[in-house]
Amino acid sequence: MGMHAVGAFSGFAVRDVEQARTFYSDTLGLTVADDRGGLRLDLPGDAETAPSSVFVYGKPDHEPAVFTILNFVATDIDTAVDELAAAGVSTLRYEGFEQDDRGIARDPRGPAIAWFTDPSGNILAVVQPD
Repeated sequence: MGMHAVGAFSGFAVRDVEQARTFYSDTLGLTVADDRGGLRLDLPGDAETAPSSVFVYGKPDHEPAVFTILNFVATDIDTAVDELAAAGVSTLRYEGFEQDDRGIARDPRGPAIAWFTDPSGNILAVVQPD
């Protein structure tokens, strides 16, 4: 690589780091560690097929993206959405997607998916592969 990179990692902003810590740790059940003034979220999965962590940093004037920034793969999307609902997380509704009463879109051309947000408005999703 031309810039002599020896690795890479992804990151995203949140308005409030402590609020994000609570959401990602307590609500979503991820392992969260302090990292350079922000947080490191340890992501589930095989490090060879997906990043093993993501960096979350505070930006008080953060404006969330209008696209999904993080996808969580589930073997059973119905159970995953039920667990999110039990934790007080609501799914998002999008025009043009047929979603069931729990907010799960099941397009035969792609994976089943449900979107939700973190406390900073970042769009996240739970996906069940075909």
